[in-house]
Amino acid sequence: MTRFRESQTMPLQRSRPAPERRVFCNRTLNLRSIRAIGFDMDYTLVHYDVRAWEARAYAHVQQRLLELGQPVAELVFDADRFARGLILDLERGNVVKANRFGYVTQATHGMRPLPHDEQRRCYSQVWVDLGEPRWVFLNTLFSLSEACLYAQLVDLLDQGALVGAFDYASLYRLVGRTMDAAHLEGRLKAEIIAEPERFVPLDDELPRALLDLQQAGKRLFLATNSEWHYTRAMMSWAFDRFLPKGGWRKLFELVIAQARKPGFFEGEAAVEELLDDAGSSTPVTGLRAGGAYRGGNAQMVQEYFGVAGEDILYVGDHVYADVHVSSSIRRWRTALVLRELEDEVRDEQAFAADAERLRRLMLDKEALEHEQATLRLALQRREHGAPVPDGSAQDPALIHERLRTLRVELDELDGRIAPLARRGSQLGHPHWGPLMRAGNDKSRLARQIERHADVYMSRVSNLLHLTPFGYLRAARGSLPHDSVQAAASDAT
Repeated sequence: MTRFRESQTMPLQRSRPAPERRVFCNRTLNLRSIRAIGFDMDYTLVHYDVRAWEARAYAHVQQRLLELGQPVAELVFDADRFARGLILDLERGNVVKANRFGYVTQATHGMRPLPHDEQRRCYSQVWVDLGEPRWVFLNTLFSLSEACLYAQLVDLLDQGALVGAFDYASLYRLVGRTMDAAHLEGRLKAEIIAEPERFVPLDDELPRALLDLQQAGKRLFLATNSEWHYTRAMMSWAFDRFLPKGGWRKLFELVIAQARKPGFFEGEAAVEELLDDAGSSTPVTGLRAGGAYRGGNAQMVQEYFGVAGEDILYVGDHVYADVHVSSSIRRWRTALVLRELEDEVRDEQAFAADAERLRRLMLDKEALEHEQATLRLALQRREHGAPVPDGSAQDPALIHERLRTLRVELDELDGRIAPLARRGSQLGHPHWGPLMRAGNDKSRLARQIERHADVYMSRVSNLLHLTPFGYLRAARGSLPHDSVQAAASDAT
């Protein structure tokens, strides 16, 4: 008889990641079936200190606007006023948050929050359709300085302080052109390259996560819109200290700079092979292992690896340019990186006990409101000589007395609910609340992620906990009538 050896048969006790470091699944994903994994760079493999980066981007655009004669010298970047997933309304000069159906739940005009009544007048008959030019979706953390500057310029436009003739739409075009020019000029990225320690926090788990994928047989590639010189500098800073000789280039079978996403996924752009660190290049018709390239297209990548679209996982931070287009056109599997999710999940964990208290108070309110509605129906039926609802009092005086008592009880209950609801509405962001929620509903951003990202996570190194052999199963979708079962459980 074979002797039992505990060390060979006991299961490995693997520690579970913190809730904010999990990989969250919209569509079941078996990593064992993925043969190639592509990565974006900015805010995906290389994270930035958002305040530091966006403050410098804002400063460069502000300087260019000053050179154009605009009175913006006194403006100051406010990093806490805006968030990814908001939407610019170029018709009204507003910044809005919408739910998954496109209904506006919060809004500011310029930097001024709109009161509920004013917001209702503006948007009660308006549905946010992101396919219309009126709306600009803030897809990425790179949008924060742009949103802040646009809102501040709206205020200046309303005051009649700007030089030139603008409406809210042409004002946005001015901001966009100026922002693009600041990036193309190169001084901003030169600052980042010169002092990466100011802008790029390191993640020592990230290289190990990518090595695990590579050593498990996954073929890795990098496809970024950033220029070659900037890509080299940022990847070297973020990776090389944690890797053996050869550094970050040894991780990736292909490296593509200036990919020009989202066009990369739908076009037939030519490709140039990069010959040296200075960026000298030569046109080529195909890709080779270990090569670095400028341009090209996703079809070339897919043909190089010799796999179907569903065998490729692409990881990025831009809801449209990284995951929407790659999934819709190429049928690649997709993962979205949302670094803000870490703080939001931590906030939700800390709020959990109060969230349960709020849920139970809302159940109590629902019961009192139902009783109130039933009593009002009883009075209406008595007035018209119809039978009153079962269980209702027959005496109108008793009904009126109970209704008065209910109003007092509901007012008291609302006083207990309001501070909890207010705290819950500020989780993740003090002005706009949770990234993935708009009131009690999913946000428009959550809807985009749900439709186009198979999985999402706060950082790429979260894959370390999943392992290259992980199997992610989507949660059972919730439906409004699921609450019936929850109510039954509460009753018992």
